[in-house]
Amino acid sequence: MATQRIGIIMHGVTGRMGKNQHLIRSILAIMKQGGLLLSDGTYLMPDPILIGRNAQKIEALAKELGVERYGTDLDAALANPDDILFFDAATTKLRPKLLKKAIDAGKHIYCEKPVSESLSEALDIARYADAKGIKNGIVHDKLDLPGLKKLKRLRDSGFFGEILSVRGEFGYWVFEGDWMPAQRPSWNYRKADGGGIISDMLCHWRYVLDNVIAPVKSVSCMGATHIKKRWDEDGNEYVANADDAAYATFELEGGIIAHINSSWCVRVRRDDLVTFQVDGTHGSAVAGLHKCYSQARVNTPKPVWNPDQPQPLDFFESWEEVPNNQVFDNGFKVQWEQFLRHIVEDAPWQYTLYEGAKGVQLVECGLQSWAERRWVDIPKLEL
Repeated sequence: MATQRIGIIMHGVTGRMGKNQHLIRSILAIMKQGGLLLSDGTYLMPDPILIGRNAQKIEALAKELGVERYGTDLDAALANPDDILFFDAATTKLRPKLLKKAIDAGKHIYCEKPVSESLSEALDIARYADAKGIKNGIVHDKLDLPGLKKLKRLRDSGFFGEILSVRGEFGYWVFEGDWMPAQRPSWNYRKADGGGIISDMLCHWRYVLDNVIAPVKSVSCMGATHIKKRWDEDGNEYVANADDAAYATFELEGGIIAHINSSWCVRVRRDDLVTFQVDGTHGSAVAGLHKCYSQARVNTPKPVWNPDQPQPLDFFESWEEVPNNQVFDNGFKVQWEQFLRHIVEDAPWQYTLYEGAKGVQLVECGLQSWAERRWVDIPKLEL
């Protein structure tokens, strides 16, 4: 079996997302399956080097997972011409400088979102990558979730008729960290460290709405810091001053109204940690991470409002699960494979740093809407 190597500098993968989704379930999974099958019948084999600032953490991670190459010297890694791709999953604050450094070293770029904390910086780095002829991409992982792929399949088939509205619910209770350890990093709740659910989640909702429903035209957003005091990883109390909930309404092309609640202060009583309900003239659907349920116009029940007696209808009975009809791989791995093909075969790839800049743009408009307590139109980006 003929194989070719691709060297990947993986920076910032000691965190939960970087380790689990990008390293274990994507790159190591591709290696375990024997590589990525290319159009010429050969296999592309990733060869990662793990780079981080904490020598102990990076060594422990490499030894735990059997990764041979690791270290703390980013400059040395970037100087190696045999490693052509740089991936970053570290904090947003550091990302633009890191990406520019990697671009100057001639590396192709793939990174987590957001690209940066400001739209101007996001556009600058996207333009810089293009000017240098660097192939670039940003993770749009939710688009390859089975639930959202099924939802898009319904949209593309015309199932909904005219789409009227979207309701999204995202979030769960993140423990404060005193009596129960928090399940998210403490920097998420400190404004000075780039925390806040608006900056974390509105970039996701931009690409989800743009690609699964319709492009976003304007936003009205209200943020909140519901929990004012939390405890960090070392058990130290700190002031939580970043927004931990966001209540946003979006106007989409075609007159569609979307409302999405995002909160780390909500207890879940729904099908999944995130759900999207799409209502149309001909049918509705509710999608979570993996499952999707639909209700056609002919199957819609006819309830009558009567507060004097218990509701006789079971509203869940008239929904039908949308079948898989295909094997769904891990969404992060799917996009890694697409981007690797883009690098070595020039296969089509649409989720560039420019697309990442659109997410940052919606974050800025959402924060502006909150500060000024008004609707904010989303201007077309000059790319």
